[in-house]
Amino acid sequence: MAGRFTLYSMTKRPMRGRKNRERFRPSFRGFTLLELLVVMAIISTIASFVFGRISGVLEKARMSRASVELTEISKATYQYVIDAGGAWPADVDRAIPPGVEAYLGPGNWPDAPWPGTVYDWDAFVGSDGKQVYQISIRFCPIGHPELCTFPDEDWAEDFDYYSSAYHCIQGKCRSHPSMPDTHPGHCLNCPSS
Repeated sequence: MAGRFTLYSMTKRPMRGRKNRERFRPSFRGFTLLELLVVMAIISTIASFVFGRISGVLEKARMSRASVELTEISKATYQYVIDAGGAWPADVDRAIPPGVEAYLGPGNWPDAPWPGTVYDWDAFVGSDGKQVYQISIRFCPIGHPELCTFPDEDWAEDFDYYSSAYHCIQGKCRSHPSMPDTHPGHCLNCPSS
């Protein structure tokens, strides 16, 4: 029977091969709830660290842009005053004075660096009776105190609808012409800030 070919011998050989393949096949088991929770905790820790770093860098970039643009608007206003024979532009609501754009570089004036903020030219009589000229960054749309977007900075922590960050050009500047000198605001070019 040495050379006999049987049905048993045909079926036996593939069985051994299948068993060998099954031995090396990886077992697919699911993750435990604990493993999933640990992975989620690690990912959230890394995300919060990265987001904290990014938001800090973003705030510094916005502050830097505000400083540069306020200085640029201030210089453009001085040039406007020289060309207008010493006449300062009148107060404007939530915009830069008409005509000053000609002295500015390209940009989306009066959009300020923080989302939803605009530059605002303020010309008013200060608490000391002298004329004040300043450029403010307004964080709230006119008539909508519920839509304010204040920076995540210590200096803006007590801001309200009338608060602003401002660049003083002349006079005793403040956060808003209709508010007292002590109203919360942040002077960006004052020596004591």
